[in-house]
Amino acid sequence: MNIVVSMKQVPDTESKIKINPEGTGIVTEGIKYVMNPYDEYAVEEALKLKEKFGGTVTIVCSGPSRATEAIRTALAMGADDAIHLNDPAFEGADSLTTAKILAKAIKDLKYDLILAGKQAVDFDCSQVFACLAEILDLPYVSVVTGLEVSEDLKNATAKRETEGGIAEIIEISLPAVIAAQKGLNEPRYASLPGIMKAKKKPIKEINLAALEISADEVGEKGSRLKTMNYSFPPERKAGKKVEGEPKEIVAQLVAWLHTEAKSI
Repeated sequence: MNIVVSMKQVPDTESKIKINPEGTGIVTEGIKYVMNPYDEYAVEEALKLKEKFGGTVTIVCSGPSRATEAIRTALAMGADDAIHLNDPAFEGADSLTTAKILAKAIKDLKYDLILAGKQAVDFDCSQVFACLAEILDLPYVSVVTGLEVSEDLKNATAKRETEGGIAEIIEISLPAVIAAQKGLNEPRYASLPGIMKAKKKPIKEINLAALEISADEVGEKGSRLKTMNYSFPPERKAGKKVEGEPKEIVAQLVAWLHTEAKSI
């Protein structure tokens, strides 16, 4: 079974984010970058399917040169090879434009399944996998927490989360795009032998010219979504602490809820 995993490198959620003076982006100096956490579930699921059915796992990642570190992490986990879409022209892309260049790199590959995280934790758009499926004319299922592939590799059954915590079961024909949610599996840690092997695994770097696509169709130029400026949300007011005897606390809390919060 040949599986493609769409992956992104994102700032570590523990990093302290600062907005640059121009308000056009974040200060990247000193930021630690990691594999997108939801993509870790996608990589792990691909490896589990490979262990069951055989085949290959190919990572496809769009990002600057630093994204190689996240790609090597996926290779160290057990992926076989990777494609790195790396060109300054790709920077500033929205979800649709990102999906376009991913689709260009994937369309000629032999694959039975495409896996991705349900969203990236930096912009939280949750759109790339759906756009990718539309461009490649494939069915897709999102927020997947369970996946079973038939022995003939022609169909899959996906369990997905819905609002209210109710599970939804969807049968889908393959090839398809599956967007992984937390709970699908428990991503493995890269072993030391895996890390050493990853250094020798191939990463094919593809630039704008190799994709045979116009610079006006990619990156910020080709994006339909335009970011005007970055700003932090307003600071929350400090909370109030209620102290005293239980009866006094209840009376004061009810009074505040009535006069200040106006919730009762």
